[in-house]
Amino acid sequence: MRETAMTRRAVLAGAALATPALAQGRYPEKPIRLLIPWPPGASADVFFRTLSDQASKRLGQLVVPENRAGASGSLGAAALKDVRPDGYTLAQIHTGVFRAALSVERPTYDPLTDFTYIIQLSGSSHGIVVRADSPWRSFAEFVAHAKANPGVVTYGTLGPVSVQHMVMLDIAKATGMELTHVPYRGGGELYTGLLSKQIDAVADASGWAQLVQDGQFRLLTVWAGARMPRFPDAPTLKEVGLDMVIESPYGLAGPRGMDPAVVARLHDALKEALFDPATREVMARFNMPMLYAPTAEYDANSRRQHEIEKATLRRHGLLAPNAG
Repeated sequence: MRETAMTRRAVLAGAALATPALAQGRYPEKPIRLLIPWPPGASADVFFRTLSDQASKRLGQLVVPENRAGASGSLGAAALKDVRPDGYTLAQIHTGVFRAALSVERPTYDPLTDFTYIIQLSGSSHGIVVRADSPWRSFAEFVAHAKANPGVVTYGTLGPVSVQHMVMLDIAKATGMELTHVPYRGGGELYTGLLSKQIDAVADASGWAQLVQDGQFRLLTVWAGARMPRFPDAPTLKEVGLDMVIESPYGLAGPRGMDPAVVARLHDALKEALFDPATREVMARFNMPMLYAPTAEYDANSRRQHEIEKATLRRHGLLAPNAG
């Protein structure tokens, strides 16, 4: 049959339409970077390295962890704005990412418009720890001493407007304590600071768990909705009279404008990796809650979280003037 000009145009048009689908089918063709905004050894770092290993098996390409510590955990998110939306660079998005953008007059990114939210994964189980030789054997004793000595008791966190800092501000306000905040870059420095008596207490995610178990730290209270199975003697904030439950949900995102087919491929592989026994073991070790949410739900959750963080910063006078 003789090919007409119209037939040729139709064939060419069909080929053009098929090309993106073929490209999507080949993703990924090279390793994927996963930016971890914490130093090596932090509980989130251990989690994401395990998740990367498991996702690599599902994707057929390496997912390569890359630490970008500093700036209260916002450097990974900041890096997303400057990369191609091809699915080869991802980063953890946690509650501090929203606060970092809302607390400065000229943020380097907009969490509502600059990211493609892929999958919500987990959260962090936080608590307050002191040295095992500390005179405070309970949270009540810690509060009583701090109230009797305004500004004398020091505590460390991962930086200004980190979730640990913001919650400690709420705790101090609710109990009438006046504490002195000392920021650190990462969990290793934070725990060294406590062990060397540079500070009196640490408020952090459960990277301290092994140090508590080894008898070097004492856990005064946990911020989750229930006691930790590994530390059943440590009461929750609700049990010590504070109506607070802190889960700090987080997930993974890429830059804005990602192909929906690539997002779906990543979501499915990461979901399988999240529920793999190796990942679940790490989550159990650090008492990380399972907070899985698919792409659309994670995007909606993130927008709600943005408003929650805005209200928190406003409550403490830390909201940037241009943030509303």
